[in-house]
Amino acid sequence: MKKSLLALLCMFVLVLAACGDSSDSGETSEYRTVYSGEIKTLNYLKTAETNEFALSANLVEGLIEYDQYGVVKPGLAESWESNEDATVWTFKLRDDVKWVDHEGKDVENVVAQDFVDGLNYVLDSKNESSTAWIATVVKNGDAFYNGEVTDFSQVGIKAIDETTLEYTLEAPTPYFLSMLNYVCFFPVNGEFLAEKGDAFGTTRENILYNGAYILDKFEPQNERVLVKNDAYWDKETVKIDRIRYKYNKEAATVAPELFLRDEIDGALIPTSILDEWLNSDDKKDLVRQNTNNFYTYFYALNFDPQYDAEYEPENWKVAVNNKDFRKSLYHALDRVSAMLTIEPYNPQDLLSNTITPKNFVDVEGVDYTMLEPLKAITETDSFNKDLALEHKEAALAALAGKATFPVKVLLPYNSGSPEWANRSQVVEQQLENLLGADYIDVELYAGPATGFLGEVRRPGKFSMIEANWGPDFADPSTYTDPFTEGGTYNKPEMAEGYNSEYNKLVEAAKAEVDPAVRYELFAKAEAFLIEEAFVIPYAVGGGGYTASKLNPFESQYSPFGVTSEKFKGQSILEKPMSNEEFKSAKEAWEKERAEALANTSN
Repeated sequence: MKKSLLALLCMFVLVLAACGDSSDSGETSEYRTVYSGEIKTLNYLKTAETNEFALSANLVEGLIEYDQYGVVKPGLAESWESNEDATVWTFKLRDDVKWVDHEGKDVENVVAQDFVDGLNYVLDSKNESSTAWIATVVKNGDAFYNGEVTDFSQVGIKAIDETTLEYTLEAPTPYFLSMLNYVCFFPVNGEFLAEKGDAFGTTRENILYNGAYILDKFEPQNERVLVKNDAYWDKETVKIDRIRYKYNKEAATVAPELFLRDEIDGALIPTSILDEWLNSDDKKDLVRQNTNNFYTYFYALNFDPQYDAEYEPENWKVAVNNKDFRKSLYHALDRVSAMLTIEPYNPQDLLSNTITPKNFVDVEGVDYTMLEPLKAITETDSFNKDLALEHKEAALAALAGKATFPVKVLLPYNSGSPEWANRSQVVEQQLENLLGADYIDVELYAGPATGFLGEVRRPGKFSMIEANWGPDFADPSTYTDPFTEGGTYNKPEMAEGYNSEYNKLVEAAKAEVDPAVRYELFAKAEAFLIEEAFVIPYAVGGGGYTASKLNPFESQYSPFGVTSEKFKGQSILEKPMSNEEFKSAKEAWEKERAEALANTSN
């Protein structure tokens, strides 16, 4: 997904909390949490930031969702079908779904035209939707966005009647269902949208709701409260009545103490105090591991630096365009040392040698990451002292008289995440110690806790940055696309000769329909990306330790889209799950999931 770097903050800082589950007693069940990264908009058709996705997923619903095992299930669409080559998809909507306002009052029925109006907004370039690129899978979507087609009726979406919706796609897309789990395919009431204009999504009064919750209070940098939507079509499965978010700029630091004081009912336990908790008779049974996810983390290199002259951006640009310089960084990064800031006991469990995580997709039982030539990368640790120093010497020779050493490397981090700050310090010291202070000078920069993506990463105010990406749909292209020309991590340019070669490899893979051949071609493209050291794969998301009264195996499970952000289906435990209980529940869940997936494929 086009996730912001705040995704890191969300995953590593998110604090889970709640009161005891009292749904059977008739009392109100409330989940309480603290947060430090504020959202900037409620306009779900425009945003691409993870913390805003997390809110929207609970307020607005799409056509499909997933169960706790990752099996697709009906959302607002009660059924669907596609033609033989998966280019035309038809959905039958429920006829009992309501749009309500911020007070829960009925406004209109949700109808097929609402999905047409939503996509029209997303693909209208003047609205600057950050998710429009996903929606261009629809016929003429890209042409409409670029102004080559001006009549939206020529775009491949049509309301056949009030409850029948039809999509026509540019090409066969057997994974289209998985794309519908993304906000660009969410509906909007067209009349309400037109009435609000630019004010749409600016306040809780300026959106309509058809999801499990309504935004009852929205006070930025103070508090936001979600309450159960009594008009929701599937309200019986919504077990938590109220979700209360309290702002605290030091959320990551103070949460454990707030948890112990019973002011919240869950907290991430940072590595700085983890040993103390695990060795305490009073606390050890309150802590459990977090589950891994399909976010991929990597260090991105900036080929068009836009930061202050004191950090010598032009010198960095000369250096980073040299392959040996990039390879020296690639092989010098000791990822285990960095990962200890998150997982001090089993850091290898989170490491990833590839951009696409393991177990994402497979071909006839063979995992994508084990396809040649990606297989060799998957099985080899990129950290190699000898190769790092070998490439250093080659870079020094090649760049003599062209670049000035030591090369300044501006490495920003989000100041709202103490672990990110600690990890950046580890990386700074480790790289400089191995490669030498005569070669590189890593300069740390504490970026803002709120708006880090817009103020640091997107404007290019970095040399090297810890970045992340999450999948949008069940196809390898979701991980390779961000590095194509004009993609999120390829703006505005990469090294000379890179774009033409990489783009050619990706386009060849996209043109192939046979999954076996398609995935092999994508593996070749990804291997090129990594072997050229345009990116340094680092880890998968998740991990760490938490004290939480939420059961992670009750939540909806999906590697892509926003389903996993939903509270729907989750209940509140009377006490936090211990790590022993977590491991037992995880083992049972993995067996149940394997059975569920097997039954789905039969």
